[in-house]
Amino acid sequence: MLFCIHGYAGKTPVPKPVVKMAVKPKAVLVTDTATVTPRQFDTTALNAYKKRPEFVYRENYDGGPSLWTRFWRWFWSLFDFKDKKLTSNFMVFLKYFFIALGVAAIIFLVLKLAGINVLNTFRRNPQVAKLAYAESEENIHEIDFDTEIEKAVAVNNYRLAVRMLYLKSLKQLSDKGLIDWQLNKTNTTYINELADINQREAFKNLTHKFEYVWYGDFAINGDVFKNISLLFNNFKEGTA
Repeated sequence: MLFCIHGYAGKTPVPKPVVKMAVKPKAVLVTDTATVTPRQFDTTALNAYKKRPEFVYRENYDGGPSLWTRFWRWFWSLFDFKDKKLTSNFMVFLKYFFIALGVAAIIFLVLKLAGINVLNTFRRNPQVAKLAYAESEENIHEIDFDTEIEKAVAVNNYRLAVRMLYLKSLKQLSDKGLIDWQLNKTNTTYINELADINQREAFKNLTHKFEYVWYGDFAINGDVFKNISLLFNNFKEGTA
């Protein structure tokens, strides 16, 4: 049958079928009753594998440890005792030993920079040329300085030769009336007695050289002695 509504002609619409949704069954919790046996790593086997080089993995593998690394492995293996407590105690001893060694090295360096020769403290006193007078009874007007200097240099006792040079310079200043030499006076007193500023500074420098060598107990060689001797000769010419 045809209908005509406002000039529209068409067939009767067919109703859509109704689709029923399927109902999901309710979830049922099922308890797992299976027996589980936990497995554990074999610690002994793992430790054994760790010691095998083929199981040591590294990035950028270069074919194996260097000779330096192998040397230190060998070195420390010497102290790998079977008694773990003994090994631990020995490692503690090494730790504090190297710490003490480092502190001693720093102290030695500081003393060296300060001009103190620690090694001379444990050495025998250097051989001193035999003189006909005692140091406490030195009289600069009774010493043959040229002879004594030659004797000291002949046995490589350059410290004593420097002392003779210094006493000789005191005699030269005393003979010229530039200082008043007395047995109990100090070197600083003689420096202050010099009126000429240039002579005072030059003699002050010689005094420092002498005290550094004699009282500091520093060993010097022939070349150093020649340089010091040249300074004394220049001073002598400057006071002529």
